[in-house]
Amino acid sequence: MTDHEEHLMVQEDDEAQRDLEAQAIRGLSNAYLLMRDEIGKVIIGQSEVVDEILISLFSRGHCLLVGVPGLAKTLLVSTIAKILHLSFRRIQFTPDLMPSDITGTDVLQDDPETGHRSFQFMQGPLFTNVLLADEINRTPPKTQAALLEAM
Repeated sequence: MTDHEEHLMVQEDDEAQRDLEAQAIRGLSNAYLLMRDEIGKVIIGQSEVVDEILISLFSRGHCLLVGVPGLAKTLLVSTIAKILHLSFRRIQFTPDLMPSDITGTDVLQDDPETGHRSFQFMQGPLFTNVLLADEINRTPPKTQAALLEAM
């Protein structure tokens, strides 16, 4: 293979890669518009908040929603989870919440057939696709650390 033929093959590969990237961008743009329309059926207004949450979702990041009660923060997050067919959980953080309350714990299980006992891990609400952690500032530092470690 000559240098010229090799150069042409590299050019064709680059063009194919650019076409794939352009197609992926168009797909993401279409998905964004569809999601925004579906969310708009449930959440009226707040388009800036919706856009910023979708940006963080597409970039695989986390969101911090701050606002007074009644602004539909929980409804917005649960709606996004619903339209994406993802599991959704909400944790209300309180001063007495322990790390194992959110991460899960080992529970001793009896097997009635064999009579044996074994520990089985019971997952906490942290094991979900979309998690709404409400009032994180109210919980002890150890519980906050368990949440942040999972993030």
